[in-house]
Amino acid sequence: MSSVAVLTQESFNEHRSGLLPEQSGAAVAGPSAGEEEDALPTYKEAFPPLPEKAATPEGTQDTTNAWTKIRPLKSSVITQVFHVPLEERKYKDINQFGEGDQAKVCVDIMHKTGAHLELSLAKDQGLSIMVSGKLDAVMKARKEIVSRLQTQASATVAIPKEHHRFVIGKNGEKLQELELKTATKIQIPRPDDPSNQIKISGTKEGLEKAKHEILLISAEQDKRAVERVNIDKVYHPFITGAYNKLVGEMMQETSARINVPPPSVNKTEIVITGEKEQVALAVTLIKKIYEEKKKNTTTIAVEVKKSQHKYVVGPKGNTLQEILERTGVSVEIPPSDSSSETVILRGEPDRLGQALTEVYAKANSYTVSSVMAPSWLHRFIIGKKGQNLAKITQQMPKVHIEFTEGEDKITLEGPTKDVQMVQSQIQTIVTDLVSRMDYTEISVDPKFHRHLIGKGGVNINRIKELHKVTVRIPPDNEKSNLIRIEGDPQGVQEAKKELLELASRMENERTKDLIIEQRFHRAIIGQKGEKIKEVRDKFPEVIINFPDPAQKSDIVQLRGPRTEVEKCSKFMQKMVAEMVENSHSVSVPIFKQFHRNIIGKGGSNIKKIREETNTKIDLPAENSNSEMIVITGKKANCEAARNRILAIQKELANITEMDVSIPSKLHNSLIGSKGRLVRSIMEECGGVHIHFPTEGSGIDKVTIRGPVEEVEKAKQQLLALAEEKQTKSHTAELHAKPEYHKFLIGKGGGNIRKVRDSTGARIIFPTADDKDQELITVVGTEEAVREAQKELEELIKSLDNIVEDTMTVDPKYHRHFVARRGQVLRELADEYGGVMVSFPRTGLQSEKVTLKGAKECVEAAKKRMMEIIEDLEAQVTMECVIPQKFHRSIMGPKGSRIQQITRDHNVQIKFPEREDPQAAAPPAEAPVQENGEANGEMKEPVDPNVPKKCDVIVISGRKERCEAAMEALKALVPVTVEVEVPFELHRYIIGQKGSGIRKMMDEFEVNIQVPAPEQQSNKIAITGLASHLDRAKEGLLERVKELLAEQEDRALRNFKLTITVDPKYHPKIIGRKGAIITNIRTEHDVNIQFPEKNDENQDQITITGYEHKAIAARDAIQAIVDELEEMISEDITLDSRIHARIIGARGKGIRKIMDEFKVDLRFPQSGAADPNRVTVIGRPELVDEAIDHLLNLEEEYMVDVAENEAKMAYMRPPSGSSAAMDEQRGPSKGFVVREAPWATGNEKAPDMSSSEDFPSFGAPVATKTSPWGPKRF
Repeated sequence: MSSVAVLTQESFNEHRSGLLPEQSGAAVAGPSAGEEEDALPTYKEAFPPLPEKAATPEGTQDTTNAWTKIRPLKSSVITQVFHVPLEERKYKDINQFGEGDQAKVCVDIMHKTGAHLELSLAKDQGLSIMVSGKLDAVMKARKEIVSRLQTQASATVAIPKEHHRFVIGKNGEKLQELELKTATKIQIPRPDDPSNQIKISGTKEGLEKAKHEILLISAEQDKRAVERVNIDKVYHPFITGAYNKLVGEMMQETSARINVPPPSVNKTEIVITGEKEQVALAVTLIKKIYEEKKKNTTTIAVEVKKSQHKYVVGPKGNTLQEILERTGVSVEIPPSDSSSETVILRGEPDRLGQALTEVYAKANSYTVSSVMAPSWLHRFIIGKKGQNLAKITQQMPKVHIEFTEGEDKITLEGPTKDVQMVQSQIQTIVTDLVSRMDYTEISVDPKFHRHLIGKGGVNINRIKELHKVTVRIPPDNEKSNLIRIEGDPQGVQEAKKELLELASRMENERTKDLIIEQRFHRAIIGQKGEKIKEVRDKFPEVIINFPDPAQKSDIVQLRGPRTEVEKCSKFMQKMVAEMVENSHSVSVPIFKQFHRNIIGKGGSNIKKIREETNTKIDLPAENSNSEMIVITGKKANCEAARNRILAIQKELANITEMDVSIPSKLHNSLIGSKGRLVRSIMEECGGVHIHFPTEGSGIDKVTIRGPVEEVEKAKQQLLALAEEKQTKSHTAELHAKPEYHKFLIGKGGGNIRKVRDSTGARIIFPTADDKDQELITVVGTEEAVREAQKELEELIKSLDNIVEDTMTVDPKYHRHFVARRGQVLRELADEYGGVMVSFPRTGLQSEKVTLKGAKECVEAAKKRMMEIIEDLEAQVTMECVIPQKFHRSIMGPKGSRIQQITRDHNVQIKFPEREDPQAAAPPAEAPVQENGEANGEMKEPVDPNVPKKCDVIVISGRKERCEAAMEALKALVPVTVEVEVPFELHRYIIGQKGSGIRKMMDEFEVNIQVPAPEQQSNKIAITGLASHLDRAKEGLLERVKELLAEQEDRALRNFKLTITVDPKYHPKIIGRKGAIITNIRTEHDVNIQFPEKNDENQDQITITGYEHKAIAARDAIQAIVDELEEMISEDITLDSRIHARIIGARGKGIRKIMDEFKVDLRFPQSGAADPNRVTVIGRPELVDEAIDHLLNLEEEYMVDVAENEAKMAYMRPPSGSSAAMDEQRGPSKGFVVREAPWATGNEKAPDMSSSEDFPSFGAPVATKTSPWGPKRF
């Protein structure tokens, strides 16, 4: 049994100082040359071994007693401490400890797992995390900490594929348990993946644990031999050896796999797998080491402060491994969560002394000290972004400085000497800060804090900069009213006074709500907030808050001093009033066909109206059915724009405008619900526009505009309706299915007109936009309404009475009715109340056609079908000959023109197939045989008077209708006219990439053909409808006039003028970065060309532009030349050492002199013959002044140069002085001992003075080449 001796640090120090006084005296006395070696102390004298330990009686006592038999109660809440080394920390920003991403992650982990986390920063910058909570919560939190706060490493472990399922376990439980236990992520390849590599990611410690556990599972399932040896945990380091070298050698020697649990896993079992012989050999070796160490080792328990344990362990346990390697002694450190300070050293007795020395050396290599400093000064000691502290830590990187919030001290930790120096520096800073810094606290209501700060911190930053103080305003969540001011005592008092004034002003401030319609908010704010910025700049003390657009609120809040709020309120109300005035809107109905004319060529008309009336004019989209043009702006301007637009329409068509006087009180009843009544009148009267004055204006005038006949008709209806309304107006409503409406209205409104004429009532049908599509409104006198309602109800009742009838239709006409997917039948159904018409199936030669629907509808449909049959019987076919090349033009876009003719004249039009141009008639000399007949019978010659088939358009219908359709087709045949345009203007008419000619073709709806350039022709052909040709011709000639005018202007602008100027003056005329010449070019609108380098006439400057402007530019250049010729050039001598100072940074100094004296200075280039010569160019009187100024500067600067040279002379050390000092100091031999363990045989200790044993940097060695390599400078 090994004995344990407890050795404290104090007793160790006494032991170290236990030399005899005589020996101490001998050590102090200087030895003679002969006795020098004997005077050296031996290793045992310098480092005496520890005394042998005797077994104490207490050591043999049985420590077990009755208390050990009691089973301890386990707490449901456990606490574990995890340590994350600096190198493995994911967030390493020391300045942001306790905030930033690391703090957010910790809060998130606490919310997720329910565990409580406490973070602390260790002296080595490692992170200590204490986790408290239920076991399950702690384990989950640990896994989260490892994955989110610790950098992740990865490793792979290979085990047989068949063992993977044992690692996963039932339903993956084993794998989950393993991941939770080791705080790692384990990825096992899928069953179809041939790989046997298991990937583990996590911390280094977790990787080792997971690897160990996986290999254990694999070893258990391995068919090879598996041996488990229980070895006390304390002897594991001797089996693994330092840095696992010994266990590695055993594995290499035995070829067996040896799994020793890592130090962090509290297991005693060592697992060996492999072949039986290999395993047996490995077990023997392990047991041999164990028995040997158990027999030969003893232990020492020493007390080392808990705070010094980590210095003994070292980074990643390297110090422990180092001690084990050097001394063969294992050092056992108590766990970090234990309060014990006892460190146990286990090893051979003669090695324990050396190991103990190293343990104490490592433990004492660092010290902890503190500096007293008020906590409010900590920020100033640290400095902005840690600048002040960085200066100290850069000099002493091993010292850790810790500031604890709320404590009036600073803790220092590091090497003793470095700590003392840092302590001295910080103490000096603290003393200085205390002497010149002060602080105060003021109480301000938290609701005013953000106003004190200002937008973007503008207010508080201004106070900080002005008074050189720092102001800490508590965040909103603290709900504190204390504001702390720190800095210079005077600045603190001034800042306090200003903040209190601001706070009192805010207490007296006023909040006002302005009601502004939300539609104006965006306009007030302006694009990118430009307009509101102007308002805020005008009233900087007023805070303006607009509501969120989603809130749909009209309240704009103003807050600030009472007077300023009132001024701002009035200003904004004025802005809104202007916007309201400018947002007046008028809708002008303009016939759709005239919109293009109102826009004008390239938008010229509409642009002119907008600019002159200062209004916004919006036209409906081309594909829209709306005819309304909306004008927005001031009321008077809108009316002016409206009158101008109406005038354009009046000029273009036979449009008249008539005013009718109707009492304003009747206007609403005439307009009807949602405008239905007035809309029905406008539709009946060919789309006239009826304009009623604004409601409440009291004006009786109603304006009707449109074609003359329709305006008169609308006027009569309006007056009649007004008279009805004035006498006695009555309204009734009834419902009918929407499909009956067309039948009730009748063709061309015939049926409804009969009812209105017989009763005198007005009947209004719903429009497509109305919700109730069945509602029919009857308006008129009570009697008229009653009669009309009765007639309509009878009609609707008859329509509801469904009957079935038949009629006879010749089968040859059936196809007409069912063709084009039954288009004719669909039209009949739409027009006659949804009547259903059934024709017999194809192939049945039956004439019977069945009609089903309302009785009235069936009768009307039969009548209409008889009319169609009559038309078909009277149908003729006519041929209209129009050359094929015009067919596409006649059809119009998507056949729109031909469809219009078909509808207007109720005829069918068929165009021929297009002729293939390659399949033209063969040459006359080649006889053509018909159908390959052998008799050689020739075809009859083609009659030139007979039209080609491809030119014949067939028209079918009644004779008179076909003739009318033929005339309409011929009217669509395009006509070609030629316009004389000079050939040189053709390319300008075509425009860039054809844009010019394309624009004209689109505008005038014609085709313009420009001849090919090789033809050199002056004729341009315009092809189109006769009605469009005149406008197109006028437009083309107008464009020619514009181009001729431009050509003439171009000729005038190309006037050239040359001026002779000496090349030496050219740079001066050009100016710095071309400033002077650019100014001349811009002012006179000319082009000025200087000669190229290779030009013969280097003195010729060419000016191009209008003649009078070119002459003016020449005169301006000549004036500059005259001024330059008056200038003189003088050389002066200025010491080259001061040239740089005169020139200044980036030439600022020299530019200032040149601008001030209006001269040019030229300094010599490097390598010039005379480096002191400086040239001054300018007017004589200015040159003299500039030279005087330069000489004064030289005299001033030369004094500084002389002083600097004198200082440099003192700073240079005299040659050979350092060598002399080295000789006086003598060589240092260092600390040498005799009979040291590392000294074998006759080997001597290295000579400190020897340049061979200790070569110096850069110094040549005579005997052999320096081990540091060749000299490098």
